[in-house]
Amino acid sequence: MKIKIVHIITKLELGGAQGNTIYTVSNLDKDKFDVTLICGRGGVLDEKTGKINVIFIDDLVREISPFKDIRAFLKIYKIIKEKKPDIVHTHSSKAGIIGRFASFFAGVKKIIHTYHGFGFNDYQNMFVKYFYILIEKISCVISDRIIFVSKDNIKTALRYGIGKSIKYELIRSGIKLSDYSNRKNYEFIKKLGIEKNNSVIISTVANLKPQKNPEDFYEVAKNIINSGYDVYFIYAGGGERLEYFKKKAELDKISSKIFFVGWVLKPFDVYSCSDIFILTSLWEGLPRSLVEAMSSGVVPVCYKTDGVNDIIIDGTNGFIVEQKNIKKMTDTVKKLIEDPKLLEEIKENVLKTDLSEFDIDFMVKKQEELYLNL
Repeated sequence: MKIKIVHIITKLELGGAQGNTIYTVSNLDKDKFDVTLICGRGGVLDEKTGKINVIFIDDLVREISPFKDIRAFLKIYKIIKEKKPDIVHTHSSKAGIIGRFASFFAGVKKIIHTYHGFGFNDYQNMFVKYFYILIEKISCVISDRIIFVSKDNIKTALRYGIGKSIKYELIRSGIKLSDYSNRKNYEFIKKLGIEKNNSVIISTVANLKPQKNPEDFYEVAKNIINSGYDVYFIYAGGGERLEYFKKKAELDKISSKIFFVGWVLKPFDVYSCSDIFILTSLWEGLPRSLVEAMSSGVVPVCYKTDGVNDIIIDGTNGFIVEQKNIKKMTDTVKKLIEDPKLLEEIKENVLKTDLSEFDIDFMVKKQEELYLNL
């Protein structure tokens, strides 16, 4: 008999949690597992579910909406009662809470949740933050296993008493490592009208939302561009503020040096022409974009945020800067621009970094082992 598994995620947006979930559902051993995906509708990756047994629930949305949340709970509960899965595996904050409680009341044998990052952070109203922490603590009581993608997230969970360590599992957020290499290709920037020559290309791949903190990326770029360096900045990622930043660059007269290109379905196109990668996120799980960049031999300069600390050894294979320290990040990037020898030295160390545990097929294998053990 196959083990019946249901994965639940809020919405299939273009992001690490969503990409990993689709890959897992698609690649679990079909001889051992019968898999269904439940998710909200309207994500960029909806079209990637063609070969997946997927059930869309229109009421499952990211925003807090009491009426929709209750309807989503009831619909998930009904589906779980009908399918009678052996395991339910939830992802993302909203689906993680609604999905776990619906599964618990439906009598599911084993419930797993993956934290791809937390729904609370230090930049929220304190009441809101601790309300979310309370909900997570309650949700973990009914969880049989809790998966984290970074060691820093485990430390945070322990600090706030979210679940018991006996339930913890560390399974990295994976990427297809074979899709990335140190092979340079400048076709992407040529389409933007950029000639590489001796210019330094600095990029990031991230959604234009508060978590990713695009404002600081922009300020760092503006400071460096206005200092007269031969550089170009690329921000690959979409969101409601895409047009805002394009117009802001025009008003600041730096639009010929900084490009907001929207969603890029093949991130390697960006990394393959980049020298330096910047990450200004304020909270994370494990930033897959950092693993992608380093797998491509791009030197990272990142804010000290959660999973970043698991990968970068400051000053050896990249640089870590305290959050919101725009001056320090600007100075660090300038130092790399001014010292090509240092940039090359750090790049060599980046390429020596062992990232094998971040391979997406290894991630699937670890999840299969967990399901079988449960």
